[in-house]
Amino acid sequence: MKKALIVYSSKTGITEKFGKEIGELLKSEGIDTSVLSVENYSAGMTEDKDIVLLGCWTAGFMLLFQHPDSRWKKFALQLPDLKGKKVALFTTYKIATGSMFKSMRKYIDGRSPEILPELRSRDGKVSGEHKKMIKDFVG
Repeated sequence: MKKALIVYSSKTGITEKFGKEIGELLKSEGIDTSVLSVENYSAGMTEDKDIVLLGCWTAGFMLLFQHPDSRWKKFALQLPDLKGKKVALFTTYKIATGSMFKSMRKYIDGRSPEILPELRSRDGKVSGEHKKMIKDFVG
């Protein structure tokens, strides 16, 4: 059975909601899935996982200077090598994601394979498009 880990940083609960909805979708696909906040992550949690999804809310000014929050940055910098795993990023936003995914990638650069898909939600809900992307991603 495939195993997935979803780790998120949430400010208002919208990113948490999005992560949990993604988790429910993976569970419905028969994937053993754990969903937790960055505060509850500890070293070694990715070791036996096939799929890792990393999420945070979009901080910054409108479309410019977007970046992950400090809790997510600290978490991402302690991640081990994720090569050999499927890795996806997700974020929630008010107006647009702008450069958010580029900013997220720089904190895990060199420790992960190509990261696809990039999932974004304004309201924390998994849309029909998200469902298709995630199902294609997990194979």
